[in-house]
Amino acid sequence: MVKLVRREVVLLKVESTYNTDAVPSASVDALLVENLSNGLEGLRMVERAPIDGSIAKKQSVYGGSLYTVSFDVEIKGSGSAGVAPECGQALRACAMGETIVASTSVAYSPVSTAIESATIEYYEDGSLIKLTGCRGTVSGALETGGFGKLSFTFTGHLLSKTDSALPSPSYDSTLPAPLISVPFTIGGYAAIINNLSFDLGNELTTPASISSADGYSDVIITGRDVNGSFDPEATLVAVQDFLGDLQSSSTKALACGVIGTTAGNRYRIDMPSVSYRELSPGDRDSLRTYEIGYGASEATTDDEITILFT
Repeated sequence: MVKLVRREVVLLKVESTYNTDAVPSASVDALLVENLSNGLEGLRMVERAPIDGSIAKKQSVYGGSLYTVSFDVEIKGSGSAGVAPECGQALRACAMGETIVASTSVAYSPVSTAIESATIEYYEDGSLIKLTGCRGTVSGALETGGFGKLSFTFTGHLLSKTDSALPSPSYDSTLPAPLISVPFTIGGYAAIINNLSFDLGNELTTPASISSADGYSDVIITGRDVNGSFDPEATLVAVQDFLGDLQSSSTKALACGVIGTTAGNRYRIDMPSVSYRELSPGDRDSLRTYEIGYGASEATTDDEITILFT
């Protein structure tokens, strides 16, 4: 039978114990995704080179592999203030801690300990790929007039691939808020931008393990480099000295003000301490702009970026 790429479903649920099937539910743990892809990661095909009088290459032998799944999701709230959004569990499996204030807000900020993992069920129109022990990284993109998007890449252990009918997923019906009327400031200056991107920059380590069925031990997040870019309109040095800020390595607070107007479907992105890493001239509709790459550092501990849903 043929398989249609539009007939695919992703379920994701945080695990109570690492690499133990969390048994995701189609009615609770479904993610509405775009740009879905999957594949082997760290595949080992061991070559053999016996000397037997022939110059022919011998058959290779499978020596283990991990598995990856990548997808995009819309940034949107749950529809109820203080209730985690649909993407919340995916953020948690990317070393983002979740803080819920009942009936008020849900915040996600980086963590360096007690990093959670997830079970992912990827239904591929007639087949089920089940992954456990998944951890990953996430980036985000915001552009005028569109919707905010999060792009996830997870690596985990392939538990099984079997034939299975598609489940009937339940998705959050909340519509994402368009990126208009969004205040943006850098160091208190209200820059005029078209694009803002950010990347958690997680570093994943996948150590070998001779005792593991796939030849790999835990998927471990060992580092983080929060970074991104934005594209402000150029202005006079006296108004905002972007080049001078890069040369002085000064730090500034980056704040993308509240996106959305409805309680339960509003969010904002804050970085308390960013510094510029790159600066080059740009052109937007014949207006001079700058393409600025930045890195976010800690102001206190594990606070380089916060995504707040209200």
